[in-house]
Amino acid sequence: QVQLVESGGDSVQPGGSLKLSCKASGHLYSVNCVGWFRQVPGQEAEGVAAYYQRGDKAYYSDSVKGRFTISQASAKNWVYLEMNNLKPEDSAMYFCAADRRLTCWSGRDISRYDYTGQGTQVTVSS
Repeated sequence: QVQLVESGGDSVQPGGSLKLSCKASGHLYSVNCVGWFRQVPGQEAEGVAAYYQRGDKAYYSDSVKGRFTISQASAKNWVYLEMNNLKPEDSAMYFCAADRRLTCWSGRDISRYDYTGQGTQVTVSS
């Protein structure tokens, strides 16, 4: 089992920045993919970023590419999502997720990864 706890969500103005953190614990040796997805009530979850640990490769949705950066601590017990130039449409609950499989992005739904945290709220408004 893997446990994930997110933090860092806040209310910011458009153009602002936030850095979300995700503390991971448990059987981390089994994890190959980590990622972030977001969800607005009444809408489908949207995967925004994923990171393939073995290949040191990051993936991003078109909606956040160039603005968001996913990273992981060397000890693999922290995953971060740095968000810049935030827009009102970025407002959502953000969830950290982890998975044991080797394919992290193409054809994958991050909201259906093996493990998911409780989420942290991000609100972007003036």
